[in-house]
Formats: sequence, structure tokens, C-alpha cells
Amino acid sequence: MAHKADAKQMLDDRGYQGQLIRGQNPATLFEKAVRDRITDSYYWKEQCFALNAATLCDRAVELSFIGGTYGQQKPTPFLCLAFKLAQLTPEKEIILEYLHDENFKYLRALAAFYVRLTFEPAEIYKTLEPLLSDYRKLKRRTTSGFSLTNIDQFIDDLLTKDRVCATSLWKLPQRQLLEDLDLLDERVSPLGDEIDEIDADDEGARADDDGNDKTGENSGRESGEESESSDGSGRSRRDHSSSDMEE
Repeated sequence: MAHKADAKQMLDDRGYQGQLIRGQNPATLFEKAVRDRITDSYYWKEQCFALNAATLCDRAVELSFIGGTYGQQKPTPFLCLAFKLAQLTPEKEIILEYLHDENFKYLRALAAFYVRLTFEPAEIYKTLEPLLSDYRKLKRRTTSGFSLTNIDQFIDDLLTKDRVCATSLWKLPQRQLLEDLDLLDERVSPLGDEIDEIDADDEGARADDDGNDKTGENSGRESGEESESSDGSGRSRRDHSSSDMEE
């Protein structure tokens, strides 16, 4: 009960003196209905008690799937730990350490989710876009069961969707707008070299096709000219034979 009371106290904006995210209590970034389900859940009461940034990392490496709610709207451990991170609001350096740890993919996914919730727009793009080249599989739990996804797909959802893991995300400005404001450099796709090679191969194939078409047209014209000349010589021989018979 003390743990639940502590959670409720952190959600009370009256007299809140902790760190603010975009001018508000970080815990209120989650919808009230979701917050209530989290603080009433067994996992929250048993596994999230007295966690700090270091011990939360130990819990995160034990995760085996991502997701928001399942069954009768029960929150997943992933969502409970994300909410606990919002309460703790650790330093950005700690979150980046979580994110860059390649050994634990669910820890990386949790850190990416927190980045999308709390970082500024330009920082979100700069921090999450490099993870689009991480193609490792993730298990996702939904209300209908389990499914498979990939880290790059999860990151793409965070960058393009307004609701992920049963959580409404604040509207992220389009990347092009931030580029126009000189807050971001133009993104260079890691597949750029491969795309250039494919384009070059396509252009070469089209050039070969055009060359073959022209060769076919030329040979067709030459064949036509030969047949016309043969027809002319044939008519000439028939004309001579007719004149001989008349004489």
C-alpha cells in the first residue's frame, strides 16, 4: 500500500517539485486510465517497488516482449517499466547507455520508447533514426495474443504513429519541417549506395534494351530493302520473258 500511495503522490501536481517534461509532471504523459491500470497491477506492486535507474535496468534485461495492455486491459511489464522510468526521469546519459547496449534488445526498445515520450523533436530523430538499421526480432504482446516484429519496425512506429503500446504519444513534427528550420540535416539513407547501384543497373539494362530495339529496326529495314530489290529483279525478268514471247 505504501508503494501505491507513493505512486499516487507522484501523480499529484499539487506541490510537485520534480523534473518537468515539456512543462508537466512526466508521469502524466501516460493517460489516466493507463496509469490506474499500471499502479493497480501485480507486476507494478511486486517488481517495481523502490526501483532506481540501476535496478530498473536489471528488470528491463529480463523482459521477453514489448506491448501495452493485454487480456482484460492488464499492463505489460514493458509498459510498467516505461511508466517507472517516467517517474524516475533519469539523466539523458543513462537513457543513452540503455539505448546503445546492443546485448539486450528489449532494454533498447524500452529506452527508445522513453526517448519518444520525453525528448525534444530534433533529439528524437537524431537518437532513434540510427536504430532503423537494427533488424533483430521482437516479440509483441497485444490484446489478441503474441506477434513478431523487428526493432526497426518498432522505431518506425515511434517516429510515425501517435499511439504505440497503448500510449498516446505527443504529435511529432514532420522531419522535413525540422530540416527547413535547420534543426536537422537531410537524412542520408544507409541503403543509399545500394539504391544507386540498383539505379545504375536499371539504366544499363534500359540502354541495352534500346540498343537491341535499334538493331532490330535496322535489320528489319535491311531485310525489307533486300526483298524489294529481289521483287524488282523478279518483275524485270518476267517482263523480259513476256516481251520475248510476243516477238
